Amino acid sequence: MADPVEPADASGAGPRLSFIVEEEMAGQRADSVLADLCGTPRAQVRRWIDEGRVSLGGQPLLRPGRRMATGDHLEATPPEPVSTEVVAEPIALDVLFEDEHVIVIDKPAGLVVHPAPGHWRGTLVNALLHHCRDLAGIGGVLRPGIVHRLDRGTSGVMVAAKNDAAHTALSRQFQDHSIERIYRALTRALPTADHGRVDRPIGRHVRDRKRMSVHTRSGREAVTEWRVVERFARAGAAWLEIRPRTGRTHQIRVHLASIGLPLAGDTVYGRAHRERGRRLPHLDRPALHAAVLGFTHPSTGERLRFEAPLPADLEQALEALRAGERSSG
Repeated sequence: MADPVEPADASGAGPRLSFIVEEEMAGQRADSVLADLCGTPRAQVRRWIDEGRVSLGGQPLLRPGRRMATGDHLEATPPEPVSTEVVAEPIALDVLFEDEHVIVIDKPAGLVVHPAPGHWRGTLVNALLHHCRDLAGIGGVLRPGIVHRLDRGTSGVMVAAKNDAAHTALSRQFQDHSIERIYRALTRALPTADHGRVDRPIGRHVRDRKRMSVHTRSGREAVTEWRVVERFARAGAAWLEIRPRTGRTHQIRVHLASIGLPLAGDTVYGRAHRERGRRLPHLDRPALHAAVLGFTHPSTGERLRFEAPLPADLEQALEALRAGERSSG
């Protein structure tokens, strides 16, 4: 049964929904029960849970599979419904390759990939809709053509699909991890080894649902391999090559921070680490660059490989660090 619905608050959330679990629902999964009570797809309910929008007995519900008992009190605060219209915008793109099936671009740092609350305009999707003209509907209303994403602050190479067949084929390659991905990263600390592997599940942070963490009760498999390309002893920093074997949200940033190697410029996952002696160049974004992307063309079957040159801010940071090493020698 449902309690009276409370009005929406001023934070962009919709009305709070409140339910008491009845006997016939006892023993069922929380996400299934809430989906039935709200008339909402279960996948959507799981997103609410991931975002911290669902509570059980006044405490955040952390596991979608939690079994319900008679009398349990479930509350949900869904996001406010938003317009699904995405507007094409004439935003310049650095195109590395394009044909009738795919488009490969070099994404600059600061460009959001797809529309979301707070970023309905000026995204890569808005730019792709204008550039390609015929992407509407491919991969979803708000993410036409998008098969993977880079964080807003991450620069580098991305691929988007221009038709449904290409979208399906590329999505499958990302799912089976046959995509080649190489990143470059500048860390705020010096590794003790020359290479390593982080194999720790990643999920939503227990207290801060906007962050990801390796300390979670419901993490998904995540594997990141790294090796040192260059060391900067004077600044206590290192330039790494990163090969993620899975594709979790914020994976590289979370994994490196978890082993004491937070990225330079990362104020979310590196905020507990001070820059040693303030010798690191200032960066306005996490020092992470998607340097290489390789995949099998969805139509021709040809293996393609693209490289995005290092952007100016990271190039300048490296030159400053190298100059510091020379001056100390």
